[in-house]
Amino acid sequence: MNNRIIVVIGASAGGPRILKSIFTDLPVLNCSIVIVQHMPMFINDSIAHSLDSCTPMDVHLANDNEPLKPGSVYLIPSGFHAKITRNRLLRLVQGNRVNYVCPAVDVTMMSLVRESGYQHIGIVLTGMGRDGADGIRHIKSIGGNTIAQDEKSSIIFGMPKEAIITGSVDWVLSPNQIHQKLIEMVKVITLVQNESLEKNE
Repeated sequence: MNNRIIVVIGASAGGPRILKSIFTDLPVLNCSIVIVQHMPMFINDSIAHSLDSCTPMDVHLANDNEPLKPGSVYLIPSGFHAKITRNRLLRLVQGNRVNYVCPAVDVTMMSLVRESGYQHIGIVLTGMGRDGADGIRHIKSIGGNTIAQDEKSSIIFGMPKEAIITGSVDWVLSPNQIHQKLIEMVKVITLVQNESLEKNE
């Protein structure tokens, strides 16, 4: 599989439970998924193990200078912001809090760049504050697809609401719908990308 699709998911309060519902029985997808979950450091490993146990995708804590690979899920550890260099390499950097948090999903989403043959998907889940709003706007501006969790299923609707207010959210969905939409989008984008590659050969 060629890694041409990058998914960035942001979550805060209530996120671990919602993430588990999205990832349960999620098949191996032709994409890299980066999760920015606001959490204390002592639960980093437990969340990674919990998600890894419910999907055949490889879920692990991200490492600095790690290349993004299809079929892999990268959970950003507490205390580091994550930037994606040239849509290919994951960098963990220390820095001041952004939106009062570290890691901040805005930092990760806004590091993505428009590039021929690449597609981005941004997802904002339950949480307090507005982290992810600027990132969602950025992903939409570079031609990506965007999703926010709906109010009914959100433990705290702050982050999804702020993302929706930007006018840059394509779909407002429940966790179960996000699960299905992610599978559908990756499948469709992969088909389009493969057709494009064949035409250019």
